[in-house]
Amino acid sequence: METHFNKMIPENMPYYEHDTEGSDDMPAHLKSIVIGSSVSIPVTNGMLNMGTWQGIYLCEHRNYGGPRKIVITIIGEE
Repeated sequence: METHFNKMIPENMPYYEHDTEGSDDMPAHLKSIVIGSSVSIPVTNGMLNMGTWQGIYLCEHRNYGGPRKIVITIIGEE
């Protein structure tokens, strides 16, 4: 996946105006827009209810990203 996104949204494009934080910053913003920043995951009887080939991917789009936090919000009934 990383190889594909790096070809689809490369670094150092001349039309990037936001580059003061490094050549990987603007592409990181664009990649996060394409992928999104949240996901809904069904839980049934206390277990993840996902298909055989489904998965959850966490992506760092910066070359040397800093610490990140994951927020999990559970909505439903017991």
